Amino acid sequence: MPSAERLAVAILEDPAGWSADVTINEPTVTRHRVRISRAEHARYGGGDVGVLVRRSFAFLLAREPNTSILREFDLSTIERYFPEYAREITRR
Repeated sequence: MPSAERLAVAILEDPAGWSADVTINEPTVTRHRVRISRAEHARYGGGDVGVLVRRSFAFLLAREPNTSILREFDLSTIERYFPEYAREITRR
């Protein structure tokens, strides 16, 4: 999992679920907004939303540079690009 210095996550809860503002501190700093619905939260293992977001970004960063990660997306979008995401994220 990326270190705290490398990845900063701020979670905001709303009626539909959560949004996460993620900053990745690589040589090129990138910022991302991820929406997590309550259904996605349950589908991908529940638990602490911040941990789910960090694990999801660790998954993404193992496959692509931070500059290739979408700037704004729903959590389930990851599965569209990486079909193994659901299996991998619930296994961790």
